[in-house]
Amino acid sequence: MRIDILTIFPDFFAGPLDHGVLRRASMNGTVGIHPIDLRTFTHDRHRTVDDRPFGGGEGMLLKPEPIFDAIESLAVTPKETRDLARETVILLSPQGRPFDQTVAHELVSLDRIVLICGRYEGVDERVNTLLCDRELSIGDYVLSGGELAAAVIIDTVVRLLPGVLGNPDSNRFESFGAPDSAADAETLDGLPRSTHGSGGLLDYPQYTRPADFRGASVPEVLTDGNHDLIRQWRRRAMLEKTLKNRPDLLVTAHLTKADRKILEELRSEHLAENSDD
Repeated sequence: MRIDILTIFPDFFAGPLDHGVLRRASMNGTVGIHPIDLRTFTHDRHRTVDDRPFGGGEGMLLKPEPIFDAIESLAVTPKETRDLARETVILLSPQGRPFDQTVAHELVSLDRIVLICGRYEGVDERVNTLLCDRELSIGDYVLSGGELAAAVIIDTVVRLLPGVLGNPDSNRFESFGAPDSAADAETLDGLPRSTHGSGGLLDYPQYTRPADFRGASVPEVLTDGNHDLIRQWRRRAMLEKTLKNRPDLLVTAHLTKADRKILEELRSEHLAENSDD
């Protein structure tokens, strides 16, 4: 995979790209990540990349000319003939579609991704309409620029590439994981054989040694060695954490009858605790 990043701060990526799985993936040739300095494609002595918006308003906008020149220098296929199964051009902005694990799985199948980092008050809209295939946002907040968003997207996508993580199941058996085979979705006593088999839920809490730390002990079920009970405990813990922190995920999660029964119990327990208060 090749990832190009159009930015006015190419040195920003020296930090995020030089550590962990991103560094390993770059070193072994799994991915090539190329920050491109937009100021290289300006044509005045001040290397101007921004200008005032038509119609007035606060702040400045990134001009279209340097971005178009940069895209054309990279030999990116024009939008009207672009094969979206192979490459995509993405504008990063607060107005974009929310980036999530589903989008990450869409992007990981591509050969090439071009990320355009917004800055100042935004980017001339003709960049979006004439160059970009999609507009993405990493959250409902406003950053100073798209560089942080680009780093988040790159990390999320690259770790999904085959061979990047030490354990090939690591990026499947985690929060927001979804079943990708019949074996994952197979159930035993009404519960998925895989603790992540139904997909769409947050990960379960995990513990390591020491078993007792500052008066807080690891749940006994995790130390008894009964894998059926461990599986059931983890499934319940996933549902409990999702209900507490991200109840919106339960609307689309793949839930079994046993899952729904557990959720009813958890909601009843919650109501009882509140009534006691």
